[in-house]
Amino acid sequence: MVTKIDLLDVVQKILNLDTKMRFAAIIDSKGNIREAIMKTGKTNLKSQKEEEHFCKQVAQRRSMRKEFDKSLGKVRYVHVEREKVSQMVIYTKRNIVYFTMEPEMPINTKIRLITKIKKITADL
Repeated sequence: MVTKIDLLDVVQKILNLDTKMRFAAIIDSKGNIREAIMKTGKTNLKSQKEEEHFCKQVAQRRSMRKEFDKSLGKVRYVHVEREKVSQMVIYTKRNIVYFTMEPEMPINTKIRLITKIKKITADL
C-alpha cells in the first residue's frame, strides 16, 4: 500500500529548518503549486499571480535543463541569488521543491539546508 505524503507537513518541516527561511512550495511537473507556505512574520515579495507564474516557469526550466542531462548529468539543485532573496530549486522524481531564504545566509549554511531538504523530500 502506498502511503500518502502530507505535503503541508513537508513544507512546514522545510521552513522550520532555519529562522532565515521565507517560503517553501511543492510544485508539480506542470508548474501547479501543490502546497506552499510563507513563513509567519515574512512578507511575500511577489503577488499570488506572480508566484503562480514564477512556478510555471520553474517547471518549464526543469524540462529545458533535462536536454543536457545526458552530457552534463542531472541537475542537483538550482540556486539564484537576488538582492532581496535567495531562491533554491530541487528536483525530485515527480515534483519540484522551491524555497526561498534571506540572502545574507552563508553559502555553507545554504548547502547544509539543501542536503537536509533533499532528505525530507526524497519520496516526492
